[in-house]
Amino acid sequence: MTAATETRKFEAEVAQVLHLVTHSLYSHKEIFLRELVSNASDACDKLRFEAIGKPELLAGDSDLHIDVSIDKDARTLTIRDNGVGMSRDEVVANIGTIASSGTRKFLEALSADKKADANLIGQFGVGFYSAFVVADKVTLTTRRAGESDAVRWESAGTGEYTLESVDKAERGTEVVLHIKPDEDEFLQDWQVRSLIARYSDHIGFPIRMPKEKDGKPTGEWDVVNQASALWTRPKAEIKDEEYRAFYKHIAHDFNDPLAWTHNRVEGNQNFTSLLYLPEQAPFDLMMGGRDERRGLKLYVKRVFIMDAAEQLLPAYLRFVRGVVDSDDLPLNVSREILQQNRNLEKLKSACTRRVLDLLDKLAKDEPEKFATFWKTFGNVFKEGLAEDFANRERIAKLLRFASTKSDGAAQTVSLDDYIGRMKAGQDAIYFITADGYAAAKGSPQLEALKANDVEVLLMVDRIDEWMMGYLSEYAGKKLRNVAKGDLELDKLGGATAEQRKETEKAAEGVVKRLKDLLGERVRDVRVSARLTDSPACIVLDDQDMGLAMQRLLKQAGQDVPTTKPVLEINPAHALVKRLEGEADSARATDLALLLLDQAQLLEGVALEDPAAYVRRVNAMLTA
Repeated sequence: MTAATETRKFEAEVAQVLHLVTHSLYSHKEIFLRELVSNASDACDKLRFEAIGKPELLAGDSDLHIDVSIDKDARTLTIRDNGVGMSRDEVVANIGTIASSGTRKFLEALSADKKADANLIGQFGVGFYSAFVVADKVTLTTRRAGESDAVRWESAGTGEYTLESVDKAERGTEVVLHIKPDEDEFLQDWQVRSLIARYSDHIGFPIRMPKEKDGKPTGEWDVVNQASALWTRPKAEIKDEEYRAFYKHIAHDFNDPLAWTHNRVEGNQNFTSLLYLPEQAPFDLMMGGRDERRGLKLYVKRVFIMDAAEQLLPAYLRFVRGVVDSDDLPLNVSREILQQNRNLEKLKSACTRRVLDLLDKLAKDEPEKFATFWKTFGNVFKEGLAEDFANRERIAKLLRFASTKSDGAAQTVSLDDYIGRMKAGQDAIYFITADGYAAAKGSPQLEALKANDVEVLLMVDRIDEWMMGYLSEYAGKKLRNVAKGDLELDKLGGATAEQRKETEKAAEGVVKRLKDLLGERVRDVRVSARLTDSPACIVLDDQDMGLAMQRLLKQAGQDVPTTKPVLEINPAHALVKRLEGEADSARATDLALLLLDQAQLLEGVALEDPAAYVRRVNAMLTA
């Protein structure tokens, strides 16, 4: 059956991708073969899954495979599979258009990196278009399993493509690349075999190439890959290079993985897991990443079931890539059935434990790799304190922070490190949250603690204050925010209770005056045990929401209960003494407001009247 050819234009963004692929991508060109073979493998996987319910789809051709062949005279490279194939509508949906979010991110990444290369293609879900890196025309012919109609798609990688109905005896898809004049290396048999061995050896279906004798085809086929699922093989037989290649296949990542763990569990449950930590974060990890493209590939008895089974790991481990192959789940499992399956929670718990074991091992044996993990995924991992109560202690053990005793802003201090350095008599882990390292390290709330050589953890990420709402204790030690409540530093070398009472009594006059001058702007004014150098600071009650969290919620459009601050003062500071002796009521009011404004600025609070603050500062400077 034939029909008139229909010409269609690509969507605008797809046309942009094709133009950039054709004219801008120049390194690692061979990645196109990995992407096209991977697509063929997915098509075979999908057919095997659909055939569970419809065995007739495999009728007459149950031996699933991928064939790669070269025609030097025609200058073509062909990748053919007998997988599920595509209908006409699926061709238009999958090739004529593409997920716009992935395309946009791909274009943004290219714009940001003038040295963009072909490895970006796989990361953003536009792998088919990698064919145009080496081909000036691509012809795709496909027939969906169970249907009689076939369709041919063809494009030169410009702004349009053609569609026509054709005759095709076999189900599946054939992609013919018309190789560019300057890409002869991809018409060499040995080169293509080498690339398959490098990038696709782990594919679980036979990848075949024609046998040759004296340079002529014999009509027989060579299987050029292992043709067995990598995770089913004994670990001792798998080389690191094979593990890395398999990761690149499932993650569409050109970079090597940071680390991996491969385990076979037998007993009450039988399953195999191969889990990877990426070295770099997926582009959508934080932007919608809790809901998109996360989860492991799920197999049941080596049959592919689901591409991103998010039920197999908690959301805070959504960056993990890999496969789980279960012997206990039903072959007709769906997302809905997964949610109700009693074995699933055990499987999820086991996979979570494996990832945490891997992170423990990295932290202990390969601290440089763990530091890379933490820098890349630390903020996502912190979500686990709220999400995974059963593993909260293990998660807390892996947290890393900067501190007043660490080397700069690097987050290298664990809670165990901190406890090991605690002073005699110290019974709490002290921390402060702020909008950045400089703000945390320079906070006046730290002054007395630093003066008494007490270490303070500096929590400077946006998620930290929220996270600490779920971590009040670790290893029997309370965690105390130094900007909240009474620190009671007398056990750590600070002023004794008697000394504090004497200081408070001597400052009663200036405290009362500040309360009168500030009025409803503050909840209270009191003498500080925190300050040694600064004149004043803002303090919250133990149960108050932190100022950084209040700002985040306001920025997100949330209603935040208003709480008046407590102003703590340092009676020994020259500004406070000047206020105490100021006879002019207007200047005394300016000084009181200046103390409050400065304390709020140090906490990142936006002043209600910045112009008035500047006027008061100028008045004091020129007095």
